[in-house]
Amino acid sequence: MDSPADSHTQPNAALLGMSGIAKRFGATQALDDVSFEISAGRVMALIGENGAGKSTLMKVLSGACEADSGTMQVAGTPYLPSGPSSAREAGIAMIYQELNLAPDLSVEDNIMLGQEDQRCGLLARSLQRPRVRKVLERLGHTELPLDTPVGQLSVGARQLVEIARALISEARVIVFDEPTSSLAAHDVRRLFEVIGRLREDGIGVVYISHFLEEVRELCDDYTVLRDGQVAGTGTLRDTSEADIVSMMVGRRVEELFPTVPHTAGETVLDLDALSGRDLPREIDLQLHRGEILGIAGLVGAGRTELLRCLFGLDPVASGTVKVAGIVRRPLPETMIGSGLALVSEDRKDEGLAQDRSLCDNITYSRLAPYSRFGWLNLRRRRDAVARFMSELEIKAVSPEQSVAELSGGNQQKVALARVLHQDADVLLLDEPTRGIDVGTKAEVYRLIGEQAAAGKAVLFVSSYTPELLAVCDRIAVLARGRLQEVREASEWSEESLIHCAIGGEGAVA
Repeated sequence: MDSPADSHTQPNAALLGMSGIAKRFGATQALDDVSFEISAGRVMALIGENGAGKSTLMKVLSGACEADSGTMQVAGTPYLPSGPSSAREAGIAMIYQELNLAPDLSVEDNIMLGQEDQRCGLLARSLQRPRVRKVLERLGHTELPLDTPVGQLSVGARQLVEIARALISEARVIVFDEPTSSLAAHDVRRLFEVIGRLREDGIGVVYISHFLEEVRELCDDYTVLRDGQVAGTGTLRDTSEADIVSMMVGRRVEELFPTVPHTAGETVLDLDALSGRDLPREIDLQLHRGEILGIAGLVGAGRTELLRCLFGLDPVASGTVKVAGIVRRPLPETMIGSGLALVSEDRKDEGLAQDRSLCDNITYSRLAPYSRFGWLNLRRRRDAVARFMSELEIKAVSPEQSVAELSGGNQQKVALARVLHQDADVLLLDEPTRGIDVGTKAEVYRLIGEQAAAGKAVLFVSSYTPELLAVCDRIAVLARGRLQEVREASEWSEESLIHCAIGGEGAVA
């Protein structure tokens, strides 16, 4: 069966055009003569490595920042937004990875926020509610409860509220920035169906994603940015995945999942009937030195909770954690001292100190190499951080730059640099490649393999099944907080992993 991208025909008129866009931030040339075009009823993939200029280009489009030079037009009319509200009035809507909603307001109030219907200065729900129902019907999701606070909805349902708000404002171009990074599989399918409806309605869609399989399934056209310039543009059906990756990184990437030979040794981490207050439930699991053990499961299966419990971020209700044969009380300071390091799934709120520098974030968990008589050797620390920046290709002005100023992918690299710098024996990695581009993912997989080859033990939580199958030695499947099965990675397939996870979800607790 043809995918939506294959079955859709090419319209003629450009709905959105950006020509010769340039933007500099200090010494950094973020955009250099970038031209970008999208037609009505087409889905355009905007692809590139972290720091390639995608976010800056979309900030210029959305009015969040002003270009130094270049022109834009929407439906043939010159377009120069004075700010985000001006862009929205012109028909440009942004759906960000971190949704911009008021959690305590209802679905209806979020959809109408800033666009409320009024009568004599008072809110007229009788006028606006039919408009809200009509736009949800247009999206094919009339089941959304209009009076329910948005904070009580799933991430996928909240995303629908954002899209509905864009349609209420009569958006002609909608930009989706990494929209599936936090979605369960069924929510991804629902999002694709909604984008298909937008395409049929003649809306132009810009789709930003690091998942090339999604891009190939959903999008019609592509534009690749590299180092602030257009590296290639065209129709996806005429371009191979290898060609797209080559445009992104500026070289041929022969191995998307590079492997480093390693051999499992003695048990270093032993969980005996480990349970949290809610999740996980009675987990028995062993991790060996020189091993990469993957943790698979659906959203809500208890994968993140497992890592948080054994690291001491969440309370343990029962069970024991042994590190190198010694029972340890799960507290962060105890676990760090015992040789464990954690990359949190939530890098923004708990994985990184956003207002601190790269130097601070990378070295906070291990300052001993730079400390003498209570004083820090700042130059030695800076030099060490600079080496990690070079090895992981972290794009930043200097080691002293604030982490909050970096792109999401570069922030993720800083989180990885911290656990590598900590030189821990056990690495707990929760979605370590989320938000990282294809070329950098390959380097992260190589780093993980090198850590295993050096005798480190890696517990690797991921929602991306292909990387679990390609990178891990064994894979354990969780469902409803319970361990369903552990097998060698070679004994699993994508289908059997999903079947096991779904079967567990349907089981009686």
